[in-house]
Amino acid sequence: MVVAGSSGLIGEALVASLRGDGVAVTRLVRREATAPDEVSWDPQRTPLDSDVLAGARAVVGLNGASIGRFPWTRRYKHELVWSRIAPTQAIAAAVRALGDDAPAFVSGSAVGYYPSAHGVRLTETSPRGDSFLADLCGEWENAARAAGSAVPVALLRTAPVVHARGVLKPLILLTRLGVSGPIGRGTQAWPWISLDDEVRAIRHVIDARLDGPVNLTGPTRATANDLGFALARRMNRPYLVPAPEWGLKLVLGRDATEALLTNDTFVVPERLEASGFTFSHPTVEDAVAAAVPAR
Repeated sequence: MVVAGSSGLIGEALVASLRGDGVAVTRLVRREATAPDEVSWDPQRTPLDSDVLAGARAVVGLNGASIGRFPWTRRYKHELVWSRIAPTQAIAAAVRALGDDAPAFVSGSAVGYYPSAHGVRLTETSPRGDSFLADLCGEWENAARAAGSAVPVALLRTAPVVHARGVLKPLILLTRLGVSGPIGRGTQAWPWISLDDEVRAIRHVIDARLDGPVNLTGPTRATANDLGFALARRMNRPYLVPAPEWGLKLVLGRDATEALLTNDTFVVPERLEASGFTFSHPTVEDAVAAAVPAR
């Protein structure tokens, strides 16, 4: 197995899971390689040698600057785009060069692909939105599809991961200080997934050789209030102080606020469940409990 983006939250957990089951993993790193399992690469400057992928069962691309860093300035938007597009293009070209002997390509994407649509159940066949994040996801997926049709190309439309290093990171601080509460209306649907299920789902996609878009999100609908209140209850803290939408836009910017916080997107894992995947954490409360020690 070859993994790019192995230093991130999901990449680290995926590599640990694979190695725990005795799977050999080669990691693509953007520095000098210092271990036998590492290969140095610079996807924005040089092509990826296709020999690195030869013989692998799959290559997983999880590169990308954090969308949780604010504000999204023009410069940072450029980094959000090219930190995803350039590595994906490099992997796709290497996969295409190997033809029928290439590994399956499992490429990152995000539920930001979808529009905000109150009351609408969004599946892998739903249309793309028109936000900056939706456009980014669309270009990201197009870069992966350039790998060609000789092998499966899966597009992981991942939800925010319920983890202390994921979507919970800023919320834990606010909750600890006793100033957490409804974000915007608070009733908007928020896609989510536990880290354990994210890793298990990626491995399922590889094992089942799924291709095309696959929603990696929890199976039950949750609102922003559901997640926030579950965290507050877990930490034994109040959930009272609202964060108005106008204030969020003032501090974080319109694009980030509307794409991540006040959007209303009920995304369902239709293809995952249809292919036999079962969730370890089927509710957002389960995911929070798995991620945060009780107080």
